[in-house]
Amino acid sequence: MTYTVEIKVMPLKELLDPQGKAVMSGLSSLGLKGVEDVRIGKNITLQIEADSEENARRIAEEASKKLLANPVMEYFEIN
Repeated sequence: MTYTVEIKVMPLKELLDPQGKAVMSGLSSLGLKGVEDVRIGKNITLQIEADSEENARRIAEEASKKLLANPVMEYFEIN
């Protein structure tokens, strides 16, 4: 069976997000007020062939740990 797994990869909250800061500056330059913070991340969709949802999730977690997210700078969530 094929499962669709969504993985959200975001910078660690403790670290500066240079892309987010650049977007924040751009929004301010455009006169858009009220935005207090911007964090830029990645949304990754995997189509996984597995015999169960649990195994598909395990594969997605392994892929995230080994390739999709840098644990020094990022965290990930699997949906």
